[in-house]
Amino acid sequence: MAATQKGRRTAAAFLDAARQVFAEKGYFNAKIADIAEVAGRSPGSFYNYYENKEQILEALLEQFSAEVLEGSLQSKGSTPLEGIRSAVRAYWTTYRKYLPEMIGLFQMSMTDTEFALRWQENRAAGIRAVLSGIKSAERSGHLIGLDHNTLASALVSMLESFCWTWMAVGGDADMDAPDDETAIETLSAMWYRTVFHPVPECGCGCSKE
Repeated sequence: MAATQKGRRTAAAFLDAARQVFAEKGYFNAKIADIAEVAGRSPGSFYNYYENKEQILEALLEQFSAEVLEGSLQSKGSTPLEGIRSAVRAYWTTYRKYLPEMIGLFQMSMTDTEFALRWQENRAAGIRAVLSGIKSAERSGHLIGLDHNTLASALVSMLESFCWTWMAVGGDADMDAPDDETAIETLSAMWYRTVFHPVPECGCGCSKE
């Protein structure tokens, strides 16, 4: 029911309100009535646009994925390191912006099959993007020396877990939180060195230092 301009504005108002309520109360504690109150609409009006709280979370997660992709493409650099840094920056900053939604997704994925699939789809989009970069690097003459799929999965897991650790659960014990630039630069360097400067293998099958 968002085909008209007024309908689109109302749907957007519910999305913005949901983001605020999720941030203030957490996804599980948020109620449709809370979202409607912040949006300045009636609870009954909510159901003209979304079936339930889960559906509005889905819509917000789609926004998250779109913003990560848009941020990666808009600021993509001319060198491989700049391109990687742009992708990491887009993911890091957008994850922070959508932290309540990411927490909601992770929590729901542990109890709901559909959200577990949504979590996998969210990862799959990132893995495809990383795979594209790995294949491009190999076409440019860089010998990766690792299984592409496994490497892409590991790099996405690194980003995902690091963001979760420092943004969602308070970081590691007895460690100061890194500032944004330190986090982005560290993650970018790890990704770049792994793909573009792999450790050469020796004849015995181990890796040389």
